[in-house]
Amino acid sequence: MITEERLSPEQHDTLPEVAQPAENEALFGHGQAAGSLAAAYRNGRMHHALLIHGPLGIGKATLAFALARHLLAHAKPEEAPAQLEKIDRASSLFRQIASGAHPGVLHLTRPLDRDGKKFKTAITVDEIRRVNKFLSMTSHDGGYRIIIVDPADDMNTSAANALLKNLEEPPERTLFILVSHAPGKLLPTIRSRCQASRLQPLCDGDTLSVLAALGEAVPETEAGRQRILERAEGSPRTALLMTRYGGLELAETLDDLLAGDRLDIDKAYKLAEAVSTREADIQLSILNETMLDRIAAGARDAGLRGETGLSAKLSSLWHETRQTIRQAGIYNLDKKQHVVGLISKLHGRIGGAAKLM
Repeated sequence: MITEERLSPEQHDTLPEVAQPAENEALFGHGQAAGSLAAAYRNGRMHHALLIHGPLGIGKATLAFALARHLLAHAKPEEAPAQLEKIDRASSLFRQIASGAHPGVLHLTRPLDRDGKKFKTAITVDEIRRVNKFLSMTSHDGGYRIIIVDPADDMNTSAANALLKNLEEPPERTLFILVSHAPGKLLPTIRSRCQASRLQPLCDGDTLSVLAALGEAVPETEAGRQRILERAEGSPRTALLMTRYGGLELAETLDDLLAGDRLDIDKAYKLAEAVSTREADIQLSILNETMLDRIAAGARDAGLRGETGLSAKLSSLWHETRQTIRQAGIYNLDKKQHVVGLISKLHGRIGGAAKLM
């Protein structure tokens, strides 16, 4: 999972020296889901649209590309292996798919802006329109044409409506794979046209195995490992962010700020300064996601306690905060003020609720 040679084009969530899903030949966990998909293909029961969903960073897109390689490596379903076959990384099939050059695979994700300097904050309708041209071309070797939308949650409204038209009457031997972290955000009409496959968070052992495959050092003590694993919640990507990019310290500092009866504004500014430098884009992203996770956990816990009113308020706060984060990226707002403003808002809105959890 450490990549010496980057095969795939850079994406909005690319991490340095970490293989992207298209170039990652290792799939940890999800054996049951992978086996079900392989069996469906072998038995001629492959649905034309799959919705692979689950928490962020657990291997959903990795599974999508593993399935794409499997279908294209075995054009005759009845001759395909009973399990997803691991394709040689040095093979032309693997390298073509990873680099985006295979004529049978179209990978749609957030595009770069016109200047080619920043990634857009959404998958636009222009990206989805590429599907029509892709499907108008003759199928490669009579095999499948596979469209991977990753993540489908990032589609704006126009893009989602355009994709819906493609899902309604796709040509034969066409497979749409929608990767989703939050399927509830997708149009109900899109969800209804897909066969859903929910992936579960990885167990602690698999999460640690992924970190080991990445060459990542983990704390030697059991207590140290548990601090990482509890924050990761079964997401190897989150675990990596905790260990390699200082995410654990950021998360614990944020928790301290939110737990206080009064906001320590000096500490909030110090945290904002730490993630506002030009070299700290990953750390800023970690902090943004940690704030969203903190609100989501509060909404979930409130719901489990039967406090539906509090859960609804926190859910609304999550959407409000997410929109604030997106706008800060779109309009290139001052990072320090953005962070301090969000921390102040969260302290005022969930500080009291946090004490009840």
